[in-house]
Amino acid sequence: MSASPPAGRKPIRRSILAVHRWLSLGAAIFWLLQALTGIAIVFHWEITDARLSSHYPATDLAAIERRIDALASEDGSKPTTVWTTGSGGDRYTVYLETEGGDSRSVRILGDGTVIDRPREDENRLMDFLIGFHHDLLGSWGSWIVAISGALLCSNLILGLVAAWPKRGTWRRALTPAQKGPPAARLYSWHRALGLWAVLPALMIAVTGTLMKFEDGVGDLIGAKSVELPAIAPTPKTIGFAQAAKAALDAVPGSSLTQIAWPKDGDATYYLRVNAPGEIRRAYGDTRVLVDANNGAVRGIYPISDAEPARAFMSALFPLHTGEAGGLVGRLLSIAVGLWLITMIVAGLLLWLKRRQPAARKH
Repeated sequence: MSASPPAGRKPIRRSILAVHRWLSLGAAIFWLLQALTGIAIVFHWEITDARLSSHYPATDLAAIERRIDALASEDGSKPTTVWTTGSGGDRYTVYLETEGGDSRSVRILGDGTVIDRPREDENRLMDFLIGFHHDLLGSWGSWIVAISGALLCSNLILGLVAAWPKRGTWRRALTPAQKGPPAARLYSWHRALGLWAVLPALMIAVTGTLMKFEDGVGDLIGAKSVELPAIAPTPKTIGFAQAAKAALDAVPGSSLTQIAWPKDGDATYYLRVNAPGEIRRAYGDTRVLVDANNGAVRGIYPISDAEPARAFMSALFPLHTGEAGGLVGRLLSIAVGLWLITMIVAGLLLWLKRRQPAARKH
């Protein structure tokens, strides 16, 4: 016979269930909003691009350079970066900055045609959803999102421990009950659904939380930035098209995802390309550094050859969004979001059902 627990002391499993229940209740609304906004923005790149234009011309580097020069001449600004929009449709966002520090962005097609000039005071639904999901529309919100993510991770682990079946009962635990009292059936569904999907949910929650501490985690594990010693600029430097072509030629089969103009005192273009086989399908993470003085490639840093720390940090985003698995992975991330919503609602209903008898006694 097994010894009974000392009087006044709850079994460890019951304590875990209590912690799991109250953590869930305390953060349920916030997790619900995060799940809803996360589902809504899984395909935000494609949705935004489709809303702006149905035309998808191929990338023409020379035409894009001419457009960038024309945009800069409008107000004397300088281009700082160009990013792909992420939809995979040869579209780019050009970021410019004036001498006074004011910045603006312009979205263009692959042939340089302007399709969008968003204003700072312009409120768009997709931008709102992205901002809310990432940081509650403010830098202060990043801490709330990070803390909430950490709580969600711990609660998923607590839920897994609490629901872990005893030896020989796995089949019953993974199969929801069809008969019995409503509360018992609801608990059976809650437990079974939790066991089926908790691991992919935990991966999404952990990677999302780690991204909120990206700099600190990167420093902790020794992830190093890709950089080389600065080189002095000459009076005449190359432009966007030549730098981009040099990077694309250096990595055959790649596509341009980002280019950063040389900073003061360093004549180096920093580029990112999406090389074949990368799990970061929207933005890629293979880096190419190009000498702005003569167009020579200073260094090529394929993410496939990166040291483990940089590869780990690079993998957080595609694992969190599901893009590591292509279309199937992104659909799976939506399914996990729906699962989390279902678990929250089921947990709340279960809590309410268990409180009803106690309420009637009073």
